[in-house]
Amino acid sequence: MTDPSSSSFPADHSALVDSVSPRTLNGKRILSFVGEIYEDLELWYPKLRLIEAGAEFFVAGPKAGEKYGGKLGYPCVSDLEIDACEAPSFDGLLVPGGFMPDKLRRDPKVLQLVREFDAAKKPIAAICHGGWIPISAGVYKGIRVTGSPGIKDDLINAGALYEDSPVVVDGHHVSSRRPDDLPDFCRHFIALLA
Repeated sequence: MTDPSSSSFPADHSALVDSVSPRTLNGKRILSFVGEIYEDLELWYPKLRLIEAGAEFFVAGPKAGEKYGGKLGYPCVSDLEIDACEAPSFDGLLVPGGFMPDKLRRDPKVLQLVREFDAAKKPIAAICHGGWIPISAGVYKGIRVTGSPGIKDDLINAGALYEDSPVVVDGHHVSSRRPDDLPDFCRHFIALLA
């Protein structure tokens, strides 16, 4: 785990992270977006970690029951259609990266959902290029975040306070840069959900 004294999250959040135990998310419902060319690890690693912690995990794509191919070829079948999703039905939102966010950020329903999660202060976790979706939803202004170096300028231009760190937690927002950051990313997302 990243040393709290040199990281970009509050020290009291570290204690919360260390207190998370198995089944800590029983009864929590998490929504994730999926679409063509999503980043395989950035969807599957959090999905399995959250399920392991007791959460129900739902993947929403442009169509329900559709198979979407990841950047590395791993398929993901969507449980739900994005248009049928309602933010009050879920406790948190995962936004994986890959090339998928660049297309989904153009979907008005995706942006509406992100704004509703944000307004309700429900945890929103974006990793790598996943930050493109909160950028387009307009929810990052004044928020400390990280993301892929490839979207650093986009984050800054959206009014976010960019940090080059494995994980950044600001209020109900969790962000990370790349697949290598997934262990920290998941620990902090689970802690917020708990």
